[in-house]
Amino acid sequence: MAKIPVVLDCDPGHDDAVALVLAASVCDLVAVTTLAGNVGLAHTTRNALGLVQLLELDVPVHSGAAGPLTGVGVADASHVHGESGLEGATFPATLSVTVSSDDAVGHLIDTARAVDGLWVVATGPLTNVAQAMQRDPGFAARLGGIAIMGGGTFGNVTPVAEFNVHYDPEAAAVVLGSDAGIPVLMCGLDLTHQVLVSDELVAQVAALPNRFGPFAAGFLGAYLANVRARTGSDHDAALHDPCAVLALTHPELFEMRARHVSVETTGSLTRGMTVVDRRPWTKGGNVQWAERIDAPAALDVIVAAIAAAP
Repeated sequence: MAKIPVVLDCDPGHDDAVALVLAASVCDLVAVTTLAGNVGLAHTTRNALGLVQLLELDVPVHSGAAGPLTGVGVADASHVHGESGLEGATFPATLSVTVSSDDAVGHLIDTARAVDGLWVVATGPLTNVAQAMQRDPGFAARLGGIAIMGGGTFGNVTPVAEFNVHYDPEAAAVVLGSDAGIPVLMCGLDLTHQVLVSDELVAQVAALPNRFGPFAAGFLGAYLANVRARTGSDHDAALHDPCAVLALTHPELFEMRARHVSVETTGSLTRGMTVVDRRPWTKGGNVQWAERIDAPAALDVIVAAIAAAP
């Protein structure tokens, strides 16, 4: 079967890095667009460029939003991902791959016009996607769909708000409030906490005979150590972002249900909360909400993608 054409909209980020190598393997990766989120835009863009170079991909990288729609500064996740956003990874001081433009939004709009059935896989805040919808009201309707890592019935920044949505809840509200009628797949924390980076996974990836395997083991090991240090536990670390890729390419691994999901933008205690209607008598919804995943099978696909890299 033909691979699904995808633009990966991301803020690398350890789990975004895994999503990128996975998308390069199981999708027709058309482009990478970047934005601020886990760390600032300069770092997320350089991380994306370094990964594209290391993976030897002929894929353009377009940088985008440097902050949320409101322009109000918010805290990043450098305490988890390190100052560079990809602690444990070392790229050459000078990269041969350079950014194609600083207009990720324009590129999203143009690509949706040019590529039939294009999906956006969004693994960072939804600012770029929301801006594309605002700049071109027909943008969303031209997509094949949107796969999102974000939200949850619990939070990791506040008790109720997940990082990507909390970073720019107004953008998430624009995207989830779209009336384009396209498929929206959503992998929240309830789902992503089922797929874990463990010591065993790091060792498995480190033992791969290619260049990217040990490289990935370095940054995954650093991510796992940071999460354990932050939580004061020896728990494994959730591998969030690849789930959004797999929801699109490997739906047989998932249990999904139509749910209505909205975003709280004003509550003093609940800003950034995704309100998921799970009442058993409600029908339909604006997203396919991922509830369960076959985690061992998902990790097998991820490891195979890393093994297939240079």
